[in-house]
Amino acid sequence: MRFLKKFLLWFVIVLATIILLLYIFNLDYLIRAVRITYLNGEKTAFLEDYSEFPNREIKKGAGQPWAISKDYNKAKPTDVLEATHKKFETVAFLIIKNDSIWYESYYDGYNKDSKSNSFSMAKSIVTAALGKAIMQGKIKSLDQKVTDFFPEFAGKYGDKMTVGDLSSMSSGLDWDESYYSPFSITTKAYFDDNLTDLMLGLKVTGEPGKEFKYLSGNTQLLSMVIEKATGEHLADYVSEHFWKPLGAEHEALWQIDRPDGIEKTYCCIASNARDFARFGKLYKQHGKWNGQQILDSAFVAKCVTPRFEDAPMYGYGWWLSDYKDKQIYYMQGHLGQYVIVIPKDDLIIVRLGRNRDERADGNFHRNDFYVYIDETYEMLSHDRKN
Repeated sequence: MRFLKKFLLWFVIVLATIILLLYIFNLDYLIRAVRITYLNGEKTAFLEDYSEFPNREIKKGAGQPWAISKDYNKAKPTDVLEATHKKFETVAFLIIKNDSIWYESYYDGYNKDSKSNSFSMAKSIVTAALGKAIMQGKIKSLDQKVTDFFPEFAGKYGDKMTVGDLSSMSSGLDWDESYYSPFSITTKAYFDDNLTDLMLGLKVTGEPGKEFKYLSGNTQLLSMVIEKATGEHLADYVSEHFWKPLGAEHEALWQIDRPDGIEKTYCCIASNARDFARFGKLYKQHGKWNGQQILDSAFVAKCVTPRFEDAPMYGYGWWLSDYKDKQIYYMQGHLGQYVIVIPKDDLIIVRLGRNRDERADGNFHRNDFYVYIDETYEMLSHDRKN
């Protein structure tokens, strides 16, 4: 009994010392990280973690249900597709053909109404919000300087940084895009409770507008610019100008850093496959929805065109591919969240899940990205034969 008491006393002392040191060295966000991830049996952010954070609601308006194809779910998934779903723990898979839901399947207790973390697919939505703010004249253009809104970034390189540089991932910001290191700024941004101070403490260490370098901090700073330009929280702005007019059937939740704080805009919209797909349709229709020009068509075209010759896989907020000699653009998020748009064939593919494949050597896109496209075409081909 004496040994047990002594052990417990030392355990408490050691634990208290560790916690004190975390606060002293500004690493206290790790307490929140451990509680949310490891105590839930996870090693990184996960699909349902929105319930562990405060959120701001993205309100819906009058819902506009998707049309359902006369051939809805008549085609069977291929063996390769089902094996891929099983291997990478897909929770939702959706094929929209000619603006009608042609096929959908759900796994692991998910259904069409289940919320799931968008992760970095939110970056495409933030860029859409940038386009809207430019349409409204609240931001002058892609070339407007970030220092017009945040003079804190003034300096040798910071003076040159534009909102377009943030959207196209070419800001020159000092940022470590590491998802699994507990000490990276990406991890800190995810679990810290003061994103504004974190972002305004960054330095611009490279010349902006020169090369592609994927950094989540770009989108976070971009959203802060949009919020300052519009005077609205991003969730409210997206609700009014996208979620409602696009007819989303469910409200969504956007994680915020603390109660009444700011949105974690490089990630973290909790919604469902059908509502995420609406952004694919909006871009496929060149920014138009029900006859209304939601986004300027020239801006949409800019988003889905590479900015840099040596980075053909990215435009402004959207990933790009020419697989199968077709123009393809897509939203992509951590763990394999996809909204894939193939305009030539009037096709949208949505996949949500718990894991994703690696990249083949020298390839910009992950192997599972190609599988979802290939097997969708195989299903469509088989359906035509029947």
